[in-house]
Amino acid sequence: MAETVISLENVKIFQGQTLILENVNFTVEKGEFVYLVGKTGTGKSSLLKTLYGELKLQEGKANVVGFDLSDMDWKKVPFLRRNLGVVFQDFQLLTDRNVYENLKFVLKATGWKDERLMEEKINDVLDKVGLKSKGFKMPFEMSGGEQQRVDIARALLNSPKLILADEPTGNLDPETSDEIMQLLIQIAKDYGTTVIMATHDFIVINRYPSRMLKTENGKVVDSAAVAV
Repeated sequence: MAETVISLENVKIFQGQTLILENVNFTVEKGEFVYLVGKTGTGKSSLLKTLYGELKLQEGKANVVGFDLSDMDWKKVPFLRRNLGVVFQDFQLLTDRNVYENLKFVLKATGWKDERLMEEKINDVLDKVGLKSKGFKMPFEMSGGEQQRVDIARALLNSPKLILADEPTGNLDPETSDEIMQLLIQIAKDYGTTVIMATHDFIVINRYPSRMLKTENGKVVDSAAVAV
């Protein structure tokens, strides 16, 4: 039986007092690759923020990587985030240290202590994203595509069941976007990691078709539930 990684039931999502999305119902299984699309301001970011614990769930039932979001407080958020990886559009790398030290910083922040195990893990994730020999490089010495790969490597550090990618190809040229897409799809396929990718890039979606969740008119429409 497939393992459910995300399950939302009758969820309402608020920003402060403002209702952004209502009656949100969907499940996502292990290893699925799902697009999250919708116009700016329709609730994509609010949905992502709810999934990684930045916005508190106020109504409905939601479970993400085994965590009950209705029972989530600031003490539990770090444990939720250890089980998922977030990939940002603007990389958010620490500019004052090299790639290796960027990744080591995250491991230490999430409780790793053994130097040898940290080194093994960093080499492993850099290998997975095709940057095995680039650990010594500073972020400013790398192309946008390479920096995005480092960001994906960082998201993989704690072997997450789920990666939430927020416009990961938003700042990249078409060729580099292709490389990043192939990498994310490969990660879903090879490691059974679920990937939810928010994007505006319909060229990418047309080239790599997959299930789609669309935010519109205060709802989330699931292409898996729509007969084509």
